[in-house]
Amino acid sequence: MFTSTTIVIAIVVLAVVVGAVLMLRRGAPRELPDETDTPKLAAKEKPRTELPEGRRATEAVREAAAPATEVPSAARAPVATPTAAKAEAPSASPVATTSEPVTAAPEVAPVAAAAPAIVELAPEEAPRQVPTKVEPVESPAPRPSMRPSGGAEDVAALKKGLASTRGGFIARLAQMLSRKKAIDPALLEQMEEVLLTADLGPSTTQKLLDRLRERMNRNELANEDRVWSALREEGLAILGDAGGGIRLHNKPMVVLIVGVNGVGKTTTIGKLASRFKQDGKKVVLAAGDTFRAAAVLQLEVWGRRVGCPVVKGKENADPGSVIFDAIKRAQAEGADIVLADTAGRLHTKIPLMDELKKLGRTVEKALDRPADEVLLVLDATNGQNAIQQAQTFKEALGVTGIVLTKLDGTAKGGVVLGIVDQHGLPVRYVGIGERVEDLREFDASSFVQALFEKPEEDANAA
Repeated sequence: MFTSTTIVIAIVVLAVVVGAVLMLRRGAPRELPDETDTPKLAAKEKPRTELPEGRRATEAVREAAAPATEVPSAARAPVATPTAAKAEAPSASPVATTSEPVTAAPEVAPVAAAAPAIVELAPEEAPRQVPTKVEPVESPAPRPSMRPSGGAEDVAALKKGLASTRGGFIARLAQMLSRKKAIDPALLEQMEEVLLTADLGPSTTQKLLDRLRERMNRNELANEDRVWSALREEGLAILGDAGGGIRLHNKPMVVLIVGVNGVGKTTTIGKLASRFKQDGKKVVLAAGDTFRAAAVLQLEVWGRRVGCPVVKGKENADPGSVIFDAIKRAQAEGADIVLADTAGRLHTKIPLMDELKKLGRTVEKALDRPADEVLLVLDATNGQNAIQQAQTFKEALGVTGIVLTKLDGTAKGGVVLGIVDQHGLPVRYVGIGERVEDLREFDASSFVQALFEKPEEDANAA
């Protein structure tokens, strides 16, 4: 039989069972879920599965970037990474950031690496592009050519440059002719002495007087004006028409500048470079006088002033190698002309002539042809010594033209006639001042007109 204790226990157990059944019925849903609630249930069930590593990193970055930077809604789309693309996450998931917070240290490391990709989506955060290549400075447009226009302007400039010469033997000739009413052989003998002091040289002076004597015998020197006219005509016959500046007929045109020290080779090169540069030509300078450091420095100054490269070597380096490199650089860069400086020890030293011959062979090796021009620079103040230098350099190198400098500083401007007459070398340029434009292309007609113009005509022109 059941005791009272057993009955009490059975009642209690029954009460507990009944209460449990009632509680389960109250918590059960009254209606079955329809099809529209299926995504919600899937959303609640999805966070409970372990997210892929890339998705967790992306969600963690969103949490870190949200309070610091207000990213537009369009920029909050997850980064398209291979791992994230495989996860089929719903478009809206409010529980995704709270269901499984990132606490493990290894999962924070990828967040730092992926951070720039999220911030880069904002336009204001894009890094500013800094240029690393400096744009070249445009060269100024070539200025008008400084070549003389010829005519009265050229004659006036030459007369000004030949002022010392005109104040010397030309003034003496004028005084002599003004005292003579008739032109006779005695007058011609007096003229011979005056012409010799102008450093025309004995040979050229005799030739000029012989032609004047022939004119006198034909009664063509009836008065003073006829004598001045005859001097101009005979001077022009001696000079001919082979002079004038350099004409570019090859590319690159290679010009060797030779002469003894002190005649103005380097300055002439700088002025020539300036002329060609302003004519729109590309110029390369070669510092071939490696035995004189001052010449290299002076050429570098001209190079910076003009705006053209200067090829140089070490002190006492082989001049031939410097000029060879300059020619090759001109060929590679498409330069129009190479102006090469050379050593200029005294012309009486045979080793210098041998060195210049070697340079000629070097140029021919680099070009497969001889140098296009070999310009001999002469100092007009040297007079007859300049004529002797022309002979020595002509024999060594085959000089093709003369540059006569410092013509404004001497009373011996007649040396031009002597050089051309004795050596048959054309005068390319004459220097009548310190300015760049004072290095002028030689024009024989303008020169003889400026040299042998009657002094009284100067006063009338003034």
